[in-house]
Amino acid sequence: AGQRLLDVGCGTGVVALTAARAGAQVSALDLAPALIEHGRKHAALAQVEVDFREGDVEALPYDDAAFDVVTSQFGHMFAPRPEVAVAQMLRVLKPGGTLAFSTWPPEHFVGQMFALVGKYVPPPAGVAPPPQWGDPNIIRQRLGDAVTDIRFDRGVMVFPTLSPQHYRKGIEETLGPVAKLVAQLQGEPDKLASFRAELDGFLGRYLEDNMVRQHFLMTRATKR
Repeated sequence: AGQRLLDVGCGTGVVALTAARAGAQVSALDLAPALIEHGRKHAALAQVEVDFREGDVEALPYDDAAFDVVTSQFGHMFAPRPEVAVAQMLRVLKPGGTLAFSTWPPEHFVGQMFALVGKYVPPPAGVAPPPQWGDPNIIRQRLGDAVTDIRFDRGVMVFPTLSPQHYRKGIEETLGPVAKLVAQLQGEPDKLASFRAELDGFLGRYLEDNMVRQHFLMTRATKR
Protein backbone atom coordinates (compact mmCIF):
# COMPACT_ATOMS: atom_id res chain seq x y z
CA ALA A 1 0.00 0.00 0.00
CA GLY A 2 1.27 3.45 -0.95
CA GLN A 3 4.04 2.19 -3.21
CA ARG A 4 4.31 3.27 -6.83
CA LEU A 5 4.22 0.20 -9.07
CA LEU A 6 4.65 -0.28 -12.81
CA ASP A 7 3.35 -3.43 -14.50
CA VAL A 8 5.08 -4.01 -17.84
CA GLY A 9 3.24 -5.98 -20.52
CA CYS A 10 0.17 -5.71 -18.33
CA GLY A 11 -2.25 -7.48 -20.66
CA THR A 12 -5.78 -7.31 -19.30
CA GLY A 13 -4.61 -6.00 -15.93
CA VAL A 14 -4.23 -9.05 -13.68
CA VAL A 15 -1.19 -7.80 -11.73
CA ALA A 16 -2.12 -4.13 -12.03
CA LEU A 17 -5.57 -4.57 -10.52
CA THR A 18 -4.26 -6.88 -7.79
CA ALA A 19 -1.71 -4.23 -6.78
CA ALA A 20 -4.27 -1.41 -6.96
CA ARG A 21 -6.66 -3.33 -4.73
CA ALA A 22 -3.81 -3.65 -2.21
CA GLY A 23 -3.45 0.13 -2.18
CA ALA A 24 -0.53 0.70 -4.57
CA GLN A 25 -0.39 3.61 -7.00
CA VAL A 26 -0.33 1.66 -10.24
CA SER A 27 0.78 2.39 -13.78
CA ALA A 28 0.35 -0.32 -16.42
CA LEU A 29 1.71 -0.52 -19.96
CA ASP A 30 1.14 -2.84 -22.93
CA LEU A 31 1.75 -2.77 -26.68
CA ALA A 32 -1.76 -4.01 -27.52
CA PRO A 33 -4.55 -1.38 -27.47
CA ALA A 34 -7.23 -4.09 -27.21
CA LEU A 35 -5.69 -5.46 -24.02
CA ILE A 36 -5.37 -1.96 -22.55
CA GLU A 37 -9.08 -1.43 -23.20
CA HIS A 38 -9.90 -4.68 -21.39
CA GLY A 39 -7.74 -3.53 -18.48
CA ARG A 40 -9.56 -0.21 -18.20
CA LYS A 41 -12.93 -1.98 -18.15
CA HIS A 42 -11.69 -4.37 -15.47
CA ALA A 43 -10.38 -1.49 -13.34
CA ALA A 44 -13.70 0.33 -13.63
CA LEU A 45 -15.57 -2.81 -12.62
CA ALA A 46 -13.23 -3.30 -9.62
CA GLN A 47 -13.53 0.41 -8.75
CA VAL A 48 -9.77 0.96 -8.59
CA GLU A 49 -7.50 3.54 -10.21
CA VAL A 50 -4.87 2.32 -12.69
CA ASP A 51 -3.02 4.51 -15.20
CA PHE A 52 -3.14 2.32 -18.31
CA ARG A 53 -0.99 3.36 -21.27
CA GLU A 54 -0.13 1.91 -24.64
CA GLY A 55 3.64 1.59 -24.94
CA ASP A 56 6.78 -0.48 -25.41
CA VAL A 57 9.05 -1.92 -22.71
CA GLU A 58 12.02 -0.98 -24.89
CA ALA A 59 11.05 2.73 -24.59
CA LEU A 60 9.20 3.18 -21.30
CA PRO A 61 7.46 6.61 -21.15
CA TYR A 62 8.34 7.23 -17.48
CA ASP A 63 10.97 9.22 -15.58
CA ASP A 64 14.09 7.68 -14.07
CA ALA A 65 13.60 6.14 -10.60
CA ALA A 66 9.84 6.75 -10.75
CA PHE A 67 8.70 3.46 -9.18
CA ASP A 68 9.19 1.46 -6.00
CA VAL A 69 8.28 -1.79 -7.76
CA VAL A 70 8.44 -2.92 -11.41
CA THR A 71 6.66 -6.14 -12.33
CA SER A 72 5.99 -8.19 -15.44
CA GLN A 73 3.81 -11.29 -15.65
CA PHE A 74 4.84 -13.13 -18.82
CA GLY A 75 5.17 -9.76 -20.58
CA HIS A 76 8.67 -8.31 -20.93
CA MET A 77 9.95 -11.74 -22.02
CA PHE A 78 8.54 -11.07 -25.51
CA ALA A 79 10.70 -7.97 -26.09
CA PRO A 80 13.08 -8.73 -28.99
CA ARG A 81 16.09 -7.17 -27.23
CA PRO A 82 16.36 -8.41 -23.63
CA GLU A 83 19.23 -6.07 -22.80
CA VAL A 84 17.13 -3.04 -23.78
CA ALA A 85 14.09 -4.26 -21.84
CA VAL A 86 16.20 -4.86 -18.71
CA ALA A 87 17.87 -1.45 -18.97
CA GLN A 88 14.52 0.30 -19.28
CA MET A 89 12.86 -1.56 -16.40
CA LEU A 90 15.83 -0.82 -14.13
CA ARG A 91 16.00 2.81 -15.27
CA VAL A 92 12.48 3.59 -14.02
CA LEU A 93 13.01 1.66 -10.75
CA LYS A 94 14.31 3.44 -7.65
CA PRO A 95 17.55 2.25 -6.04
CA GLY A 96 16.50 -0.28 -3.42
CA GLY A 97 13.30 -0.97 -5.34
CA THR A 98 11.98 -4.40 -6.24
CA LEU A 99 12.03 -5.96 -9.71
CA ALA A 100 9.76 -9.02 -10.01
CA PHE A 101 8.70 -11.05 -13.03
CA SER A 102 7.29 -14.42 -13.97
CA THR A 103 8.48 -16.32 -17.04
CA TRP A 104 8.09 -19.70 -18.74
CA PRO A 105 10.98 -22.21 -18.37
CA PRO A 106 12.04 -23.70 -21.72
CA GLU A 107 11.77 -27.30 -20.51
CA HIS A 108 8.13 -27.10 -19.40
CA PHE A 109 4.74 -26.78 -21.07
CA VAL A 110 4.71 -23.23 -22.45
CA GLY A 111 8.39 -23.27 -23.42
CA GLN A 112 7.85 -26.48 -25.34
CA MET A 113 4.73 -25.03 -26.97
CA PHE A 114 6.77 -22.04 -28.20
CA ALA A 115 9.23 -24.52 -29.71
CA LEU A 116 6.34 -26.18 -31.53
CA VAL A 117 5.12 -22.83 -32.86
CA GLY A 118 8.67 -22.08 -34.02
CA LYS A 119 8.65 -25.22 -36.21
CA TYR A 120 5.87 -23.69 -38.30
CA VAL A 121 6.89 -20.02 -38.23
CA PRO A 122 10.51 -19.49 -37.13
CA PRO A 123 11.12 -16.28 -35.15
CA PRO A 124 12.84 -13.37 -36.94
CA ALA A 125 16.62 -13.53 -37.04
CA GLY A 126 18.30 -11.90 -34.08
CA VAL A 127 15.29 -12.09 -31.76
CA ALA A 128 15.96 -13.77 -28.42
CA PRO A 129 13.56 -16.70 -27.77
CA PRO A 130 11.16 -15.78 -24.92
CA PRO A 131 11.72 -19.05 -22.98
CA GLN A 132 15.35 -18.04 -22.39
CA TRP A 133 13.86 -15.83 -19.69
CA GLY A 134 12.91 -19.04 -17.85
CA ASP A 135 16.54 -20.03 -17.29
CA PRO A 136 17.96 -18.70 -13.96
CA ASN A 137 21.50 -18.69 -15.37
CA ILE A 138 20.46 -16.43 -18.26
CA ILE A 139 18.47 -14.19 -15.91
CA ARG A 140 21.51 -13.73 -13.64
CA GLN A 141 23.61 -12.85 -16.67
CA ARG A 142 21.06 -10.34 -17.99
CA LEU A 143 20.51 -8.59 -14.66
CA GLY A 144 24.22 -8.59 -13.89
CA ASP A 145 25.60 -6.28 -11.21
CA ALA A 146 22.64 -3.90 -11.40
CA VAL A 147 20.74 -5.92 -8.78
CA THR A 148 21.28 -7.78 -5.52
CA ASP A 149 19.36 -10.48 -3.64
CA ILE A 150 18.11 -12.40 -6.67
CA ARG A 151 15.55 -14.99 -5.56
CA PHE A 152 13.92 -17.68 -7.67
CA ASP A 153 10.71 -19.53 -6.91
CA ARG A 154 8.80 -22.04 -9.00
CA GLY A 155 5.09 -22.68 -9.18
CA VAL A 156 2.31 -24.10 -11.33
CA MET A 157 -0.64 -22.29 -12.90
CA VAL A 158 -3.67 -24.54 -13.37
CA PHE A 159 -6.18 -23.96 -16.16
CA PRO A 160 -9.51 -25.82 -16.23
CA THR A 161 -10.42 -27.12 -19.68
CA LEU A 162 -12.71 -29.71 -21.24
CA SER A 163 -10.36 -31.09 -23.90
CA PRO A 164 -7.17 -30.28 -25.81
CA GLN A 165 -9.34 -28.73 -28.52
CA HIS A 166 -11.17 -26.57 -25.98
CA TYR A 167 -7.88 -25.28 -24.57
CA ARG A 168 -6.46 -24.73 -28.07
CA LYS A 169 -9.46 -22.62 -29.06
CA GLY A 170 -8.79 -20.35 -26.09
CA ILE A 171 -5.09 -19.84 -26.78
CA GLU A 172 -5.74 -19.28 -30.49
CA GLU A 173 -7.79 -16.27 -29.41
CA THR A 174 -5.66 -14.95 -26.54
CA LEU A 175 -2.03 -16.17 -26.65
CA GLY A 176 -0.07 -13.85 -28.93
CA PRO A 177 2.37 -16.27 -30.64
CA VAL A 178 -0.33 -18.88 -31.30
CA ALA A 179 -2.90 -16.33 -32.47
CA LYS A 180 -0.32 -14.80 -34.83
CA LEU A 181 0.61 -18.22 -36.25
CA VAL A 182 -3.02 -19.17 -36.88
CA ALA A 183 -3.59 -15.84 -38.66
CA GLN A 184 -0.52 -16.39 -40.84
CA LEU A 185 -1.63 -19.90 -41.81
CA GLN A 186 -5.17 -18.97 -42.87
CA GLY A 187 -4.13 -19.18 -46.51
CA GLU A 188 -2.52 -22.62 -45.99
CA PRO A 189 -5.33 -24.83 -44.64
CA ASP A 190 -3.34 -28.07 -44.80
CA LYS A 191 -0.47 -26.60 -42.82
CA LEU A 192 -2.89 -25.07 -40.32
CA ALA A 193 -4.65 -28.42 -39.87
CA SER A 194 -1.28 -30.10 -39.33
CA PHE A 195 -0.29 -27.54 -36.69
CA ARG A 196 -3.61 -27.91 -34.87
CA ALA A 197 -3.36 -31.69 -34.86
CA GLU A 198 0.19 -31.58 -33.53
CA LEU A 199 -0.76 -29.00 -30.90
CA ASP A 200 -3.76 -31.07 -29.76
CA GLY A 201 -1.50 -34.11 -29.32
CA PHE A 202 1.00 -32.01 -27.37
CA LEU A 203 -1.73 -30.56 -25.14
CA GLY A 204 -3.08 -34.01 -24.43
CA ARG A 205 0.15 -34.93 -22.66
CA TYR A 206 -0.34 -32.09 -20.17
CA LEU A 207 -4.09 -32.52 -19.59
CA GLU A 208 -5.05 -34.37 -16.42
CA ASP A 209 -8.37 -34.26 -14.51
CA ASN A 210 -9.60 -31.54 -16.89
CA MET A 211 -6.64 -29.33 -15.93
CA VAL A 212 -3.65 -28.09 -17.93
CA ARG A 213 -0.69 -27.42 -15.65
CA GLN A 214 1.77 -24.70 -16.61
CA HIS A 215 5.04 -24.49 -14.67
CA PHE A 216 6.52 -21.02 -14.25
CA LEU A 217 9.57 -19.34 -12.74
CA MET A 218 9.26 -16.27 -10.48
CA THR A 219 12.25 -13.97 -10.20
CA ARG A 220 12.66 -11.21 -7.61
CA ALA A 221 15.61 -8.88 -7.14
CA THR A 222 16.55 -5.56 -5.55
CA LYS A 223 18.03 -2.71 -7.60
CA ARG A 224 21.39 -1.46 -6.33
